[in-house]
Amino acid sequence: MEIKTAVCTAAGAIGGFIASLFGGWDAATGTLLICMAVDYISGFIVAGVFHASKKSANGALESRAGWKGLCRKGMTLLIVLIAARLDMAIGSSYIRDGVIIGFTANEVISITENAGLMGLPLPAAITKAIDILTTNAAGKDGEDK
Repeated sequence: MEIKTAVCTAAGAIGGFIASLFGGWDAATGTLLICMAVDYISGFIVAGVFHASKKSANGALESRAGWKGLCRKGMTLLIVLIAARLDMAIGSSYIRDGVIIGFTANEVISITENAGLMGLPLPAAITKAIDILTTNAAGKDGEDK
């Protein structure tokens, strides 16, 4: 029982330290991490089951694409970490919150795209909103010429 207590104490201390680096553990942080996990899992299903991934030439699972996805998610967390530290430096809380909201919105868009690739019927309003956001993110004006 003593080893179990020591392991739990160490895990709690390490987890608490990591959470403090990110500005604490709140609903926004939890939501971002859940969305990141759902996006990764849904992308895995799109490639592994449906063979409809846009990340590989044949649409199937590819370890390199999966690794790139994990690296992107890791970089996302590092940017949240930087935003939290900037907030601490200037005594605010809006930089971290804005960064988390932006990344969470991006994850939700990706989850929705994955659902579409699985053949789930999506409402036209959601499809149009994703098209607009994707087009604008690519540096286009989103208007037909």
